[in-house]
Amino acid sequence: MKLTKNEEDYLKALFNLTFESDGDKAGTNQLAERLGFSPASVNGMLKKLKTKGLVSYKKYGKLELTKDGSTVALQLIRKHRLWETFLYKCMNFGWDEVHIVAEQLEHIESDKLITELDRFLGYPSTDPHGAIIPDKNGEYKDNPKITLNELEEGDECRIIAVKDSSVEFLKYVTKIGLELSSKIKIVERREFDESSLIEFNDRQLSVSKKFCENIFVEHLTNN
Repeated sequence: MKLTKNEEDYLKALFNLTFESDGDKAGTNQLAERLGFSPASVNGMLKKLKTKGLVSYKKYGKLELTKDGSTVALQLIRKHRLWETFLYKCMNFGWDEVHIVAEQLEHIESDKLITELDRFLGYPSTDPHGAIIPDKNGEYKDNPKITLNELEEGDECRIIAVKDSSVEFLKYVTKIGLELSSKIKIVERREFDESSLIEFNDRQLSVSKKFCENIFVEHLTNN
């Protein structure tokens, strides 16, 4: 089935919205906000996607991808994350730079290119932000993760992914000297503003609750 770039973007955005809400169906307004379009424009596109058998919804109801719609979305996500990995590992792009370029490359239609890209990269399981890369069949398991905010004073952990992959957040993480696999110790939790004092690379830094909520970690030790 031939789809436009815009149609593919809708399917991927709807998949991500559903995934982020733990499987709950998304609404038209949520999708419109995610894409930066008016609800009226979104409704028009959804009608087209419904006609093609890719989206299931009723007027003013919740949206859901069909099996075919999910297949398309997962293949886009796979291509996007493989391209991000290629740009990061092979083309000297920072993890805060890869997303915009991968958004363009993900729409290239060549199964052989993606198969060879996967092989060239050594069949990576995660992208530069720690997100799982679906396999060629669109299958993947994203194991439950804990955030830095869920640990207690004295706990040590290792960064395994970021929840917020925006350019602004990634630049901030890089600027303070953290990256994937960095080890962190929770030195202090502050009740007043819910900020935390963390220790890494032989230095201590105060970080906000929002920061801690957007860092996924592997717990290394108990308090």
